[in-house]
Amino acid sequence: MELDEYLPALRRRNARFADAAAEAVLARGWAAPVPGCPGWTLADLVWHLAEVQHFWAWVVRTRAVDLSTYVQPSRRPDDELLGYIGAQGAELETALAGADPAERVWTWAPRKDVAFVLRRQLQEATVHTVDVEQVLGDVRPIPPDVGLDGLDEWLELMVPGALPQGPPEGAHPVVFHAVDADVERTLFAGSRPFPIASLTGTAGDLLLAAWRRVPLEVLTVDGDGLQAAAMIALVDLE
Repeated sequence: MELDEYLPALRRRNARFADAAAEAVLARGWAAPVPGCPGWTLADLVWHLAEVQHFWAWVVRTRAVDLSTYVQPSRRPDDELLGYIGAQGAELETALAGADPAERVWTWAPRKDVAFVLRRQLQEATVHTVDVEQVLGDVRPIPPDVGLDGLDEWLELMVPGALPQGPPEGAHPVVFHAVDADVERTLFAGSRPFPIASLTGTAGDLLLAAWRRVPLEVLTVDGDGLQAAAMIALVDLE
């Protein structure tokens, strides 16, 4: 994706999250479990995204280079959560719209600029939108460009973050073939001469499989699916 595409995409994801959350509250209630986040309720999910967006809005708005003055928000009552998530999403969008992507800010990653925040917050909202859609039972396709960018981010940032020493002994390559983008990406490329499996599906479904939001059964698996799942599970971000 191009830099100028992130903010409009984030606005669309935030709007969909808010709409789906409101519908899920009416249909299932705040205590409904979240399939993609074991142990979380719908209220926990909405609060989590609101808290994350509050934090990154502050980082970008203040151009923070350290966290010494950040004040963590207090948990809101359930009946205030829909209003709060709407407000935090708007704050984040406003902060990002007023910042140059090249401006330096604190991040937890090697890249320390607003562009990192744009990309990461789009992907944060994208995966959590699917989480709330799964509660509701109305999961909608992730746009191909967003799905592929998310898969690239997972491979470029999350995999080395979880495995800073590189692929562990016994790792095997797993190929991700995105049919709607007509591209392939590989987990643990070069660790063995041949991949243990090739996974084919939309870029969005591949992204959700990488984040363990959907089982590999939603994809076409050529090779050893159990070993492919085990390779993905090595990327433990808990």
